[in-house]
Amino acid sequence: MLMEWAADYLSPYVSLNREEILRVMERPPKPDLGDAAFPCFALAKRLNRSPHEVAREVAEKLSHLGGEVRAEAVGAYVNLHFSPNAWAVRLLNNVLAPGFGTAEAGRGKRVVIDMSSPNIAKPFGVGHLRSTMIGNALANLYRASGYEVVTVNHLGDWGTQFGKLIAAFTRWGDRKTLECDPMRESLRLYVKFHEEAEEEPELEDEARYWFQKLEQGDEHAAALRRFFVDASLKEFNRVYSRLGVTFDYVLGESFYNDKMGPIIGLLEQQGLLEESDGAKIVRLDHLQLPPCIIMKSDGTTIYATRDLATAFYRTREMGADQLLYVVGAEQALHFKQVFAVLDALEEGWSARCEHVAFGLMKFGGKKMSTRKGKVVFLDDVLDEAVRQAEAVIEAKNPALQSRREAAEAVGIGAIVFGDLRNSRMLEIDFSLEDALRFEGDTGPYVQYAYARAVTLLEKGMAGTEEFDEPSPEALSGRLAWECLKQLAGYPDAIRLAVEQNEPSVLARYLLDTAKQFNRFYRHERILSTDREETHARLMLTAAVAGVLKNGLALLGVKAPRHI
Repeated sequence: MLMEWAADYLSPYVSLNREEILRVMERPPKPDLGDAAFPCFALAKRLNRSPHEVAREVAEKLSHLGGEVRAEAVGAYVNLHFSPNAWAVRLLNNVLAPGFGTAEAGRGKRVVIDMSSPNIAKPFGVGHLRSTMIGNALANLYRASGYEVVTVNHLGDWGTQFGKLIAAFTRWGDRKTLECDPMRESLRLYVKFHEEAEEEPELEDEARYWFQKLEQGDEHAAALRRFFVDASLKEFNRVYSRLGVTFDYVLGESFYNDKMGPIIGLLEQQGLLEESDGAKIVRLDHLQLPPCIIMKSDGTTIYATRDLATAFYRTREMGADQLLYVVGAEQALHFKQVFAVLDALEEGWSARCEHVAFGLMKFGGKKMSTRKGKVVFLDDVLDEAVRQAEAVIEAKNPALQSRREAAEAVGIGAIVFGDLRNSRMLEIDFSLEDALRFEGDTGPYVQYAYARAVTLLEKGMAGTEEFDEPSPEALSGRLAWECLKQLAGYPDAIRLAVEQNEPSVLARYLLDTAKQFNRFYRHERILSTDREETHARLMLTAAVAGVLKNGLALLGVKAPRHI
């Protein structure tokens, strides 16, 4: 908000419109340098003058503003100082207003987000957390920005992996064991297949045979596949429930089986499809990309074929204006190829599609691999996180009656926040011990700041139904003013997170907000004998609590009232 107000003051005196001003506005690195900074480089270039000279001239033009706003030239910047006595109450009322943080930028636009997308008959491991929670956070952020959001769980329920599973079950499987513990037994069979295939390469041919039978409608293969799908979905849904994640659609790759033919026909019709060693491909030499395989030499389809059909379906049937694919960075080449083929088919596809890539998640410094059986079950990690969180909470607050509920929120929130606080492209080495700390850059730190604010409000507002009009003087202290300015940045954090498809922008903002509030709490007495002062600072505390709770909810993290 301060940036918007600063832009309003500057716009009559610079040859840039309000939007251009807002794009370059900065927050000064130190409080004594002011509350908003306007760099004059772009304006100076347009005027063909020195940035320092332009900054001095603009500051002089603003000198008439008086006590409410003071302008000064600092090098090539015009720094604006807003008087807390004049602006604190206005700022606070804006933050406390209903709908603070929401925007209309996406109004009238529909975005389809492809997220989570685990493979059937494979365990839901810690590595699946990234696509699930990055996608969930983006869905919430886009909704807060006015977009109509459609979330799709694109299950890996087709492909040669089923040929491998069926081949493994036919050779080494036992129905009773499979029904007793389907996920762990499926993993055992999958791992055994790859171990045996190293010694017996013809097993790969056997897997291809079974997948071919599956595509041809063989009832035995289809029945086994249905069992794997049903058992996997039951397990996945239990984990999703703990994470608080839901989907608008759960559509596996198999859903698009009858939709691939028209796409292949369209490629042939436009002369894009050609044969290479028995396979059908689309050449992408002009983009210096390998050819995109559409059909393998045995006549079966491949991921790219299904993703092409998926993109058409989501655009034409779901009405998507924008398609986001929250998928690991190792699939970057695949999506470049798919988007390139879409571009060749119809104009405008590049602007519509985006691969929201993310780095690997390791555990103990090691990459996880389903083929080698190196999988850490997410459910096991969630259980351990909740157990450790409950132990910490019991030590901190043994009288807390809702300890188990709080532990579930803190333990799971720690894991989710511990992932989302990092830039999505970074490689994550997951550490439960680090994620569960109540100090430092963690989810529990932010949750604890929220719980502290709630406790203060309960104590300070006991017997009071509503706030009095706040006293400007009670909010003019340095730390209260810095806390208010931090809160004012909440809409910008959401906007930037959406623009960059980067939930870590909001996570880092919430950490900074919690830190700023804790500094205010430690140094400026909130509950005092001065009624006006107490109520004004409680209003600020309520604003902090609202932003922390709403911000955590956008990230998919619960905010327990008491810890």
